[in-house]
Amino acid sequence: MSAAKNINITLKIWRQKNAKAKGAIETYKLDNVSTASSFLEMLDQLNEQLVNDRKEPVAFDHDCREGICGACSLYINGRAHGPDTGITTCQLHMRMFNDGDTIFVEPWRSKAFPVIKDLVVDRMAFERIQQAGGFVSVNTSGNTIDANSIPIPKHDADHAFMAAACIGCGACVATCVNGSAMLFVGAKVSQYALLPQGKVEATERVLSMVRQMDEEGFGNCTNIGACEVECPKGISLENIARLNREYLKANL
Repeated sequence: MSAAKNINITLKIWRQKNAKAKGAIETYKLDNVSTASSFLEMLDQLNEQLVNDRKEPVAFDHDCREGICGACSLYINGRAHGPDTGITTCQLHMRMFNDGDTIFVEPWRSKAFPVIKDLVVDRMAFERIQQAGGFVSVNTSGNTIDANSIPIPKHDADHAFMAAACIGCGACVATCVNGSAMLFVGAKVSQYALLPQGKVEATERVLSMVRQMDEEGFGNCTNIGACEVECPKGISLENIARLNREYLKANL
């Protein structure tokens, strides 16, 4: 890895006061940005500059800054989470950019993810889909079987774990030309469909989650595959195929 250096960049950032206001791209010059800093640290630097100039800072989501929560979702230079692969925005570093670059930063663009302010969008649609999935039934009368004592084929356990790695950031929706949430819903259905604990409510779960997904206004999947490419956790398209199978089975 090359030594850190400072670069000067131009930022084209989407600014929007609230959900009802008309937004627009605004331009900012930012100098002496360390290539060792993360993209969010660069935005912190910009906001410090704006505050010093008595201007309103840019609103953006963040929490763990460790690639775990998915809150830092940004559309950077036409790509969800930016030009690197297999990472969230907080894991994107400024060494991916060059001195003099112009960087476009926008919020997720989806009917189901309305803009709240600037780069912050409302992703509660994902929460409502998960709530529609309900819970996993277990016996709590004192005879509960330890989950570790239930034999599960390693192949199924591995695939359930990989599906459960989805952090619900919404990159799949943002990068899909149809604004589809099938990869997200497929992952959430798969992590239970592959395990015996998820079999009790399997039929009700998939029907309810797909129904809620449609009600939220997400588009349909046309198997383009951009969602898998841009997913920071590498969630496989196999989960969409499994979702379709589970849905068909539930309807039959």
